[in-house]
Amino acid sequence: MTRILVLGAGGTGGYFGGRLAQAGADVTFLLRPARAAALASGLHLLSPFGDARIPVRRITADSVEKPFDLVLLTCKAYDLEPAIAAVTPFLAAEGAVLPLLNGIAHMARLNAAFGAGRVLGGTARIQATQTPEGAIRQFNDWRFLTVGEQDGTLSPRATGFAALFDKAVGADCEAVPDILQRLWEKLVHLSTAAAMTCLMRATVGEILAAEEGAALFAATLQQTAAIAAAAGHPPSDAFMANYGKIFADRGSHYATSMLRDVERGGPTEAEHIVGFMHRRAREAGIAAPVLQMALVHLQAYAARRDAGRL
Repeated sequence: MTRILVLGAGGTGGYFGGRLAQAGADVTFLLRPARAAALASGLHLLSPFGDARIPVRRITADSVEKPFDLVLLTCKAYDLEPAIAAVTPFLAAEGAVLPLLNGIAHMARLNAAFGAGRVLGGTARIQATQTPEGAIRQFNDWRFLTVGEQDGTLSPRATGFAALFDKAVGADCEAVPDILQRLWEKLVHLSTAAAMTCLMRATVGEILAAEEGAALFAATLQQTAAIAAAAGHPPSDAFMANYGKIFADRGSHYATSMLRDVERGGPTEAEHIVGFMHRRAREAGIAAPVLQMALVHLQAYAARRDAGRL
């Protein structure tokens, strides 16, 4: 059986790692001591697919372990360097890393650290967070993972990992031959949603209640799609139609994790998502005024946060 190490037990890692453990997979969580102690009574999931308290195996950085075949990185992008340092001692010589980070900028750094042949691409579509009590709360029915090789092959390790979810409750995983395209499409989604929700400090539905909200959302989606196209990954018609509807749903309570980070006064992934796309737009000569304003807004927020003036 594939030995899987999950770095962290927050919203993404805790949910998908917990569902794998619940389904009988060989899953271990690499945690800070306090979080490891807090999960002694199990990982508590609060989900539309059923609440659960799941016994999980936990280790800390000073543990001595047999190497793991697959490491799931579910950290924030700004924690990538310490995450690489943390998991490297536990990864088998022929093991692979599967990042479930937002954006795509992390892939180049992981390729440099481990070699492109040992780095899978992955996306997670989920809205979940860790509550103050330490539980993982899933907000809606999003519970999807995609995984694939960077070279476009459908490898046994990618299909084998996806198959582990066949018995999992409330989680679906698909192995795909076009993971880089999927990563770019998700970045179009995230950069649009993060720029708009953080700039307006509001949910999708609240933004759409504004007189020009729908038009600005639609224009921003078209701009981010053009940036992806300039990078060689134009979003599909189906993707654009789907997210056109999502960003036009006036009853939506969708708020990005970046907005939640801002609202709690925490660090954000602004440079890795909004900043990355803004730089690509500038290089391609594409006007992206909402990305520009959102990036300045988030950088100013970071400066105030760093100075203790929030």
